[in-house]
Amino acid sequence: MATYGHVILFSLIGGVFSLIGGLLMLSRRRLTEVLAAYATPFAAGALLAAVFMDLLKEGVAEADPNTVLFATMVGLVLFFFAERFLRWFHHHHQHEGSDPTTTLIIAGDAVHNALDGVAIAASFLISVPTGIVTTLAVAAHEIPQEVGDFGLLLSKGMKRSRVLLVNVLCALATTVAAVATFALGGEEGLPLGWLIGISAGFLLYIAASDIIPEIHERSSSKKLVELQPLLLLVGVIVVTLAIQIAHSFVEEH
Repeated sequence: MATYGHVILFSLIGGVFSLIGGLLMLSRRRLTEVLAAYATPFAAGALLAAVFMDLLKEGVAEADPNTVLFATMVGLVLFFFAERFLRWFHHHHQHEGSDPTTTLIIAGDAVHNALDGVAIAASFLISVPTGIVTTLAVAAHEIPQEVGDFGLLLSKGMKRSRVLLVNVLCALATTVAAVATFALGGEEGLPLGWLIGISAGFLLYIAASDIIPEIHERSSSKKLVELQPLLLLVGVIVVTLAIQIAHSFVEEH
């Protein structure tokens, strides 16, 4: 059975540890480019496997399947309109003569990390293996994202020390949201079916609307088989196997 210790530890892995990984990668520009090109497709596959092979699978076993699947659809639509609003807000205020890009990057990162925390907590409310697998999938896509956020803020003229402080605070949003969600969910203050479904919708939206289109953009139209799409498949296979191993281990012990 999951405890607050599990949630705190693994939400830190999903947030702060991925930030540390981002810092290390940012200090080596060539490694950063390789990461963006090849780790991101793996992260997409990891997210897809975590959602379909674990989060939704366990979710429909713990709650009403209709509720879980409907909430997943609601989550996808909700995050679509949230992204549309942020883009509209950015465009609107640029025409007013100000540049809110830096603020939007920071706010977007904090909200994104908080939603990661909700997804991690929802997974631990199901079981420890589900929580661990979701955390690893979240961390896989967080490291390339943190590298991107660092680069964007630096390009806007923000000092490295300030960028580090801002990103550490944003990363802690993962743990704060995870603990709060776990506390409410553990007391049956939150409907588990809705919580799982919306979290699954969020992770699916990241993979399907953000990472996968980027893979297509980076791919050459002259080649049918390339490394990046294969890495997505590798991500699916690796995480699927990890799910099977994690659940088998728990059942045996």
